[in-house]
Amino acid sequence: MQLVVGRIARAHGVGGEVAVEVRTDSPELRFAPGTTVETDPPERGPLTVRRTRCWHSGRLLVCFDEVADRTSAELLRGTLLVADSTTSPPAGDDEFWDHQLVGLAAVLGSGEPLGTVEEVLHLPATDTLVVRGAAGEEILVPFVRAIVPEVDLERGRLVVDPPDGLLEL
Repeated sequence: MQLVVGRIARAHGVGGEVAVEVRTDSPELRFAPGTTVETDPPERGPLTVRRTRCWHSGRLLVCFDEVADRTSAELLRGTLLVADSTTSPPAGDDEFWDHQLVGLAAVLGSGEPLGTVEEVLHLPATDTLVVRGAAGEEILVPFVRAIVPEVDLERGRLVVDPPDGLLEL
């Protein structure tokens, strides 16, 4: 299973540096000099980290050995940087990989079925679950403890306790 650890947002400067939207809790490990990251689409990589410079506008500035100039960097815009889940540090008790959540049954606190988790969106404010309801409707559920108080991977379900109006929109 491939885990997304970053996304190349854009070129930065003329020397081949790129701004990476980091999607890992361990950027110092994932983007350490000499580290190789796979890409999606695969034909754009693998890429070897030459150096990271600093954070700029919420993004990590990274130089890869394979990217020599701005033109090459621009071609990587939108490329996902991925890592094998077997090389990933284990998630904490309240942390989950996207692939662990996708496919789980979403149920209300009463046990009433809500739908199935289809996707996890990583939005600026918070991660959001995309739940497909029984009638085919898309339900967006903010993935915060106050709304999703329980995730039970063994039982293949998560409990949704929506505030008033969330499911009526």
